[in-house]
Amino acid sequence: MRPNRRTTQTLSLGLWLLLGATCAAETPELLERIRRADPRSPDVIFTIRADRPPRPIDPRIYGSNSTAELARTRPSLLRLGGNRMTAYNWENNASNAGSDWFFQNDNYLDASEAPGKVALDLVETAARHGATAVVTIPIVDHVAADKNGGGDVRGSGDDYLATRFRRNHAVKPGVFSERPDTRDADVYQDEFVAWLRGNVPDGADVLFSMDNEPDLWAETHAPVHPEKVSFRELWDRNRRYATAVKRAWPNAPVLGVVSYGFHGFVTLQDAPDREGREFLDWYLEQAKAAHDASGQRLIDYLDLHWYPEARGGGRRIIEASNEPAVVQARIQAPRSLWDDRYLEDSWIGEVRGKPINLLHWLERKIDTHYPGTKLAFTEWNYGGGNHISGAIAVADVLGIFGRHGVGAAAYWPVSGDESFAWAAFRAYRNYDGKGARFGDLSIDATSSDPERASVYASVESDDPGRTVVIAISKSPAPLTAVIRPMHAHPFERASVFVLAGSRPELRVADPLQPSSDNTFVYELPPYSVSVLELH
Repeated sequence: MRPNRRTTQTLSLGLWLLLGATCAAETPELLERIRRADPRSPDVIFTIRADRPPRPIDPRIYGSNSTAELARTRPSLLRLGGNRMTAYNWENNASNAGSDWFFQNDNYLDASEAPGKVALDLVETAARHGATAVVTIPIVDHVAADKNGGGDVRGSGDDYLATRFRRNHAVKPGVFSERPDTRDADVYQDEFVAWLRGNVPDGADVLFSMDNEPDLWAETHAPVHPEKVSFRELWDRNRRYATAVKRAWPNAPVLGVVSYGFHGFVTLQDAPDREGREFLDWYLEQAKAAHDASGQRLIDYLDLHWYPEARGGGRRIIEASNEPAVVQARIQAPRSLWDDRYLEDSWIGEVRGKPINLLHWLERKIDTHYPGTKLAFTEWNYGGGNHISGAIAVADVLGIFGRHGVGAAAYWPVSGDESFAWAAFRAYRNYDGKGARFGDLSIDATSSDPERASVYASVESDDPGRTVVIAISKSPAPLTAVIRPMHAHPFERASVFVLAGSRPELRVADPLQPSSDNTFVYELPPYSVSVLELH
């Protein structure tokens, strides 16, 4: 049983000697030894190892598919994506809604006829805020011709592809035009990329994505792609359009696959030519073979979407529910990204019969089939954006992405109120409201009890003495945490900012004072995200 008594005193030096030079305090076994040795022992021990080599954090992981709260949340990446982009016509900004809204063509993205306005607006907004832009390139055979509305385009007659769409091509035969010809029947994506390159602000950072969730085209975009996509077809489209992008903008990174979820990762949604192969393995092999043959990397990022299938009380955690069982499942679900001891309640867990351990699983695939490929999650969400449990999940995921070297990520809002999710972003990007942020180097940080608490720590590449710790409580009761930063610098105090309760704001809490051995003791509030800036 865990002792009920808590203390604000630091552990004695004798107890800390139990930690040893190898910092075994990260194990539950040693925590139990400490508890047996001293009844004042804490609920959780956070071990911060600044004496080990740090790992760079790619700033692009703090991205968003929304421009909500830009000034406060300060996302590092903005993405122009989603189902609307599969049949987006850059020449006039027409798009098809797909299954999201009756398969109709309309002006939802922009009423303007100015070429590329939707994409250019996004890139300019990102550049003004110092962020990267991700622009989606349609790779299907047809894009919307008009903005006429009226519901399903298939109701326009058997020749709807000729009357309501334009033919989409990777490469334009001939010279590019500054102003595309909207009277012809063709749209060219290399011309779009070249046009965008010539019109974006100087220094704009732009990535290009190979369409959106192609494994679901037969469902979400049946008018333009009624058949299931095959392994071979999808790679061929990725190869042709990525080659066109690289020719038009040679140093622009390309994101490939853009799969919707786990079944897509494995089978490409039961592709007709699967033949027992795992799709991501096969795709990476094709990308590597193309690289080896040409000497040019076409696919820089393996891009996936992640909406967890984890359930609580029979309900999926991304549903609009904050019932206790859903809350508990939600705050534990990020462990499926990395924890080989955590088995979630989901169909994925049932089919696999073992923990998902997603990041390690994907890292092994990349290392085996196409080393050097970066990993991206350009859509993800854990639900509860209007609740502290959503903030806990978001803060946990962002910490995990940084710790594991994910190359880019963009949160996708699934509800009208994502205030707690945005507050969790601010814990990393603007925790004091004045631009203070998590560092750009991840240092080793471990929790003795990852079921009840998570911890992440960083330093700055140009200021190694500045250490920021994010401590996350998944407990409904307060937790006493001992924080031992093994750092060359002695610390004098820790400023504290806390996100907890029913208000989606980080509040300033009382600062902490360390003991003589650089140890802090901190009372984690129930269900909370805390930022500790060590001075």
